[in-house]
Amino acid sequence: MALPKIRILATGGTIAGEADPGNDGGRYRAGVRPVTALLAAVPELDGIARLDAEQILALDSKDMGPDGWLCLLSAARRALADAQVDGLVILHGTDTLEESAYFLHLALPAGKPVVLTGAMRPADHPEADGPANLRAAVSLAASAGAADKGVLVVMNAQAHGARDLIKARTTGLDAFEAGQPWATSRPDGRFATLTPSILPRVDILPGYAGAPAMLIDACVADGARGLVLALTGHGSVPKAWEPALLRARTQGVAILRASRCSGPVIRNANADDDGAGWLTAGDLPPPKARVALMLALAAGWDADTLQTRLPGF
Repeated sequence: MALPKIRILATGGTIAGEADPGNDGGRYRAGVRPVTALLAAVPELDGIARLDAEQILALDSKDMGPDGWLCLLSAARRALADAQVDGLVILHGTDTLEESAYFLHLALPAGKPVVLTGAMRPADHPEADGPANLRAAVSLAASAGAADKGVLVVMNAQAHGARDLIKARTTGLDAFEAGQPWATSRPDGRFATLTPSILPRVDILPGYAGAPAMLIDACVADGARGLVLALTGHGSVPKAWEPALLRARTQGVAILRASRCSGPVIRNANADDDGAGWLTAGDLPPPKARVALMLALAAGWDADTLQTRLPGF
């Protein structure tokens, strides 16, 4: 029986990083090594799957943005549409891994396994974690159990569903957590037929003591079509923000209440969302709420559709 065929898409990141000689190894440069070199460092992959690889980008993931997402989405859709491909592995930096994974979770069709992985240590580190993560990701993508789970992420010998994944710590191999077992993950793919050439701009505004309302006006004036409010507590909107938010809504800007805390923001609790025309994020953290809102706006959802469907992400 032939081994499953897994396509690997590389975008750079720490997994492809090397120490910066200009800083005596104190810092590193992400996205330096090509995917061919990363695969060569894990020869046992040949016994797990038949591989082909494509270098899509070579970024430090702190520089990933909507254009990069669309590039990655196009390559991922091509791979999944290939009848000879049984699964997909994407190599990605960890800083924005959870955002890219969730974007793909919403925008890719259900079915074949899609697994993202990266590394917390660069490739030339004496105890690099990239090879083990790559091996685990290919093994998962080659398994029947990973099908119809939506997008998954493997880090530090643990698999996670994209919907619940967060980078919880700045350092350490255990930087990621989800709080839910990956085996219970379900696919989404509600934007799997959407083919946007651009994604509408959505900004995140942090709520904090004394946060100025002029930030709202500045974002709107600069072209934002949506604002995610990363608010305190249960999504509490400062009174000083209300006039600016009303001006933004009058100009057709979507306003979505989220919280910088974990836990849900419940519609019409702690705010008159219906009266103000605001959306609520449920339990989505602000970065993922932004991803969902960008795709919903790109799909042309009207206000009623946004209000009824967005909290269900």
